[in-house]
Amino acid sequence: MNLARHSISATAPILIFDTRFDADCQIFTTSTQSGFAVYNTWPLKLLRKREITGGTLTAVVPLHTSSLLFLVGGGRSPRYPPNKVILWDDALGQEVIELEFRERVRGIACRRGWLAVALRRRVVVFQLDATVTRFAEWDTSDNPRGLLAIATAAHATLLAIPGRQLGHVQLIHLSPCVPPQPLGPPSSSPSKAPSASPQRHVSIIAAHTSALTTISVPPSGRLLATTSSRGTLIRIWDTRTGKLVRELRRGTDKAEIYGVAFRPDEREVCVWSDKGTVHVFALSEDGGVSNRHSTLSPLTSYIPLPRYFGSEWSYAQYRIPTQSAHISLSAPASKLPTEDDFDEEKCVVGWIQGPVSDEEDPDRVTATEHQLVALTYAGGWYRLGLPTSAGNPTSHPTSASPSPLSASPPSVAALSMRRPRSSSGSSFNSGRPGKGKEREKEGKESRECILKEYRRYGRWDGWG
Repeated sequence: MNLARHSISATAPILIFDTRFDADCQIFTTSTQSGFAVYNTWPLKLLRKREITGGTLTAVVPLHTSSLLFLVGGGRSPRYPPNKVILWDDALGQEVIELEFRERVRGIACRRGWLAVALRRRVVVFQLDATVTRFAEWDTSDNPRGLLAIATAAHATLLAIPGRQLGHVQLIHLSPCVPPQPLGPPSSSPSKAPSASPQRHVSIIAAHTSALTTISVPPSGRLLATTSSRGTLIRIWDTRTGKLVRELRRGTDKAEIYGVAFRPDEREVCVWSDKGTVHVFALSEDGGVSNRHSTLSPLTSYIPLPRYFGSEWSYAQYRIPTQSAHISLSAPASKLPTEDDFDEEKCVVGWIQGPVSDEEDPDRVTATEHQLVALTYAGGWYRLGLPTSAGNPTSHPTSASPSPLSASPPSVAALSMRRPRSSSGSSFNSGRPGKGKEREKEGKESRECILKEYRRYGRWDGWG
């Protein structure tokens, strides 16, 4: 197929209020002016949509892949009062439980058996069973972002919330997460919960001296990622000992970090911010990849250099391209975007097990590997592969190809050109850092993530 003379034409702009993955990135939800929809993450497929009249939603939080969703009203004309959390059963198509608070709900995190609701200065936890029971509440520092994170793997216990002091994180251990019910006949050797460890867990981590902007944990809850209002560093902590495991540098200029996501096996982590870039860091060098360092970093043990020179930088990046009326799939751009003409894209990023295609036959899938899916609030769906030069130790051979995607809208699967160009002059280039000055300071460019596939989501015209 010759892509040189084709283009993707945008229609009316999409207004997305909220989009987020479930705990395992198998599905994601999105809310628009018309209601909310649930999608399969990969292959991208609209599973169901629900039109809601009388107002808009600011959050649609899935409870794993079940039909249960937590809804929060918001916007200029909220469907529900912003101080309420609605438990919606989409199989019934109706509200089943309503939780009311004295102030606006700031954030929600959930897993099997538990719901945590963040308010401005406290977090309230509910136990989910046949009924919803108020379990406990904890005071926090000022938390306008509604930060909190909960471990979702089987037998995990961790709930992380802001502490009472600025920049601190409080670690709370709930009862273990119940494993999901397996499909089919019961196993002869059911999984058992790990034996309780005699070690006492830490309860407070002094993560930063400035206000927190993100709190993230992997499904196991063994690690904790934190960022602050400065937006330059990502700190990784061991939740059992409270010790700092890694300190990663996003950049040198201030930024608003939107989120941090751990790879399921905890070997890598990705970070995205208002600079429009997704950074990928290695947490383990077993796979043959390592983060970039300053050329002066070997001297930090002998010379008292500033901490900057000992920093770890991302080994791979992807820059969300500028949205335009036509995304041309033609020759490389004659003009690269700069910090002056770059239209920042708010997004959320998650990890999937994506396909690896045969080089000679792109339609034939030979293996799977860890890949990224980025969802922008402008309705863009990007499937990204890690740099091929990095190698991927998690690739697994497969004999079956994934179900084919629908023919509409046009797909950019098996895209052979690394730098297609937008007709507005904005580049579709992946991996360009948000700041040219940072590139000079770092000494060399990051390797680029590979755009595997581009789709659109969030429309209400039958496609989704």
